[in-house]
Amino acid sequence: MRLLVTGGCGFIGSNFVRRVLSGRPGWTVVNLDLLTYAGNPENLADLANDPRYRFVRGDVASAADVERAIDAGAGSGVDAIVHFAAESHVDRSIEGPAAFIRTNVSGTLTLLEAARARGVGRFLQVSTDEVYGALALDEPRQFKEDDPLLPNSPYAASKAGADLLVRSFHRTFDLPVLITRCSNNYGPWQFPEKFVPLMIVRAMEGRPLPIYGHGLYVRDWIHVEDHCEALLAVLERGVPGEIYNIGGGAERRNLDVARRILAHFGLPETLVEHVADRRGHDRRYAVSNEKVRQAFGWSPARSFEDGLEATIGWYRANEAWWRTITTGTYLVQRKSAVPPEG
Repeated sequence: MRLLVTGGCGFIGSNFVRRVLSGRPGWTVVNLDLLTYAGNPENLADLANDPRYRFVRGDVASAADVERAIDAGAGSGVDAIVHFAAESHVDRSIEGPAAFIRTNVSGTLTLLEAARARGVGRFLQVSTDEVYGALALDEPRQFKEDDPLLPNSPYAASKAGADLLVRSFHRTFDLPVLITRCSNNYGPWQFPEKFVPLMIVRAMEGRPLPIYGHGLYVRDWIHVEDHCEALLAVLERGVPGEIYNIGGGAERRNLDVARRILAHFGLPETLVEHVADRRGHDRRYAVSNEKVRQAFGWSPARSFEDGLEATIGWYRANEAWWRTITTGTYLVQRKSAVPPEG
């Protein structure tokens, strides 16, 4: 299969590219990435000489860039598009929603139009559980695929809008689309503004761990490699037009995750620093993974505890990678580290 992966230098995208190239020897990947602040070419630097991998620097909201990426596929075309590229940090969406609409909505529309015009065989929209809104802390249920979309942040609203566009292209134009909505990811190569790597890095530096509000908000966690396995199953065997929730089955309070990280390093819980809460903070996310379990026989291979230990180990072993990000020097260094196209 010839894949166009958007946002392949980001956290989940880079893990997915690695999983494809290691597990599908006959596949090729074109990676279209604009390399905004969270797109780091170092995430895939070791693949630069793999003949099955090509990098194209470009914007998903640019029709010309998307066409250029599709033409870079083996045989000048691609069989499927796997769409990760997105502005994804909730705090940033509160500060400036416009960039989220441009990338997440307009960018998705540009890709859909290109996929329809070029006869792309599969379009996988990688979305988020945040489009469903929030659950009460004491509510026993999990979101299912047919639940209404009730996003509470500009980020979630932009992803919901993109999902609806994807669905409309299936119903109106019969484009073979698939939508996945996953719970919170963690694992290697995650940009350290996100919760788990932020807590790990702060603990390694002996600095306070900032927790919004009381810290009792609940998230369902999944290791990024488990997520990528589910994405491959959906891409290869999913039914066009269907939505698949990918839940980790590991609900944890933010405060408890921070405490576990502190315990790993033998640090006192007094390093937890409660800070002013985020506007419109969703109390709990949880999605049922029953559909993907039944359809594909998939289930998370890692417990949260084992996955977190492995993730801490990765950040300890890759301090040079994350320290260039926390100091800001990576933005300067990567100007010379951007891989050549093709």
